[in-house]
Amino acid sequence: MSQPLKVLFLAAEATPFAQVGGLAEVAASLPKALRGLGVDVRLLIPRYGNIRSDQYAFRRVGESVGVPVGPEEEKVHLLETVVDDLPVYLIWDQKYFSAREKIYGFNDDPQRFTFFSRAIIAALHALPWKPDVIHANDWHTAPVIAWLDSYGRDDPFYRDLATLFTIHNLAYQGLCGRLILTFAQMEKVAHLAVEPPGKFNCLAQGIALADVINTTSPTYARDILMPEYGLGLDPLLQARQENLFGILNGIDTEIWNPDIDAALAQTYTADTLSMRAVNKAVLQREVGLPVRPEVPLLSFVAHLNATRGLDVLLAALEALIVRNEVQFVLLGTGEAHYEDLYRDLQSRFPESVRVFIKHDNRLARRIYGGADIFLMPSLFEPCGLGQMIAMRYGVIPVARATGGLNDTIVDVRKQPQRGTGYLFRDYTVEALLAVLDEVFVAYAHKPTWEALQRRAMQVDFSWQASAHAYLDLYQRALVLHATKKK
Repeated sequence: MSQPLKVLFLAAEATPFAQVGGLAEVAASLPKALRGLGVDVRLLIPRYGNIRSDQYAFRRVGESVGVPVGPEEEKVHLLETVVDDLPVYLIWDQKYFSAREKIYGFNDDPQRFTFFSRAIIAALHALPWKPDVIHANDWHTAPVIAWLDSYGRDDPFYRDLATLFTIHNLAYQGLCGRLILTFAQMEKVAHLAVEPPGKFNCLAQGIALADVINTTSPTYARDILMPEYGLGLDPLLQARQENLFGILNGIDTEIWNPDIDAALAQTYTADTLSMRAVNKAVLQREVGLPVRPEVPLLSFVAHLNATRGLDVLLAALEALIVRNEVQFVLLGTGEAHYEDLYRDLQSRFPESVRVFIKHDNRLARRIYGGADIFLMPSLFEPCGLGQMIAMRYGVIPVARATGGLNDTIVDVRKQPQRGTGYLFRDYTVEALLAVLDEVFVAYAHKPTWEALQRRAMQVDFSWQASAHAYLDLYQRALVLHATKKK
């Protein structure tokens, strides 16, 4: 009997330990699905200050690990725990991670995550297990790939490690000065043509040097080959196109399930949609909106940044609230500019708008369980998980036809018998308002709306098919890596 494939999954965040965006959901649910296919996958993340020892059963692995940084080395500890049968390792370092409650947003983030990457390289010797494939995610762990290509090929311990690099969002590249390589003792890493003079681009290095690269949806994998979406890296992506793939994200359908979700006032299924009205009324009361079942309740649950279409959304909401009877609830944190704009929207329309600038898993679930419409007017969207969760809960998505939104939502106007939501193409306020006018007409006709909800709820967004696709990429990476060694 052959040994199972061994994969070390590297991420800056993962639920339930630490979460800012969709990466955390993927880092928890994809490894779980892969283990279901017989892959021996293990997760490695930093230990942030909010990850307390009284929450998890941590065990220290071996002695302290020396990480080469600057002129010396820094000692870190490696912790191990298990969540849902998934082995999880955590790098415990007081200076860069454990003394800080937040995940991102520090001036020294490039230094912090380059240190994390170097700690991963050092910790591989301390693990009681050696992977066949390193699966790095986003710029935070890309220096692992750069080190393996520049240094690991000369070391028998690292030489056989194949690499897969997943791009969750091309907008975050980890650009910093090349002095970071001196700090990390990685001066051999070559400068890339897409890197500005004197700069080191973590994401670009991962793209250039990984055996295989993928994004989180097929459409986004094609989009980023064009200058409009490539954000300066399209020449590099075009050069690596032969080994660039798009695999759609999934969601954990056991966790996201309105039939058993304890956060909901009333559980329900596609066959008991009428019971969902209880959740809408409870949500309206809970957030302080008038309880009006006939009014469309619009929602937005996501990280607040410019790529989410928040400027277009704000202008559209102002027009809708003035001319129509709608309600809107927002949950998320992000750029202070957008936090302030939406707080101001609530202050101007307190009878129609509620804004919650925080992370709140329970409230998010109650919004999914009670809202009517889920808004995602994104400038671009590598995949997006919100629209999948929304459909799972019977919230109809209204989204721009870009990236993974185009891959996961079937526009009901084009395919009336298969449609699961609404898509619009132009990134304008007028385009969003025009599609919402059509949405409100459908909402007013209860049989039409409930048929749309049932179709949305019955779409299979589980990780099953995508996990098989990742397994294929791991095998491809192993073959390509073996070829490169010759």
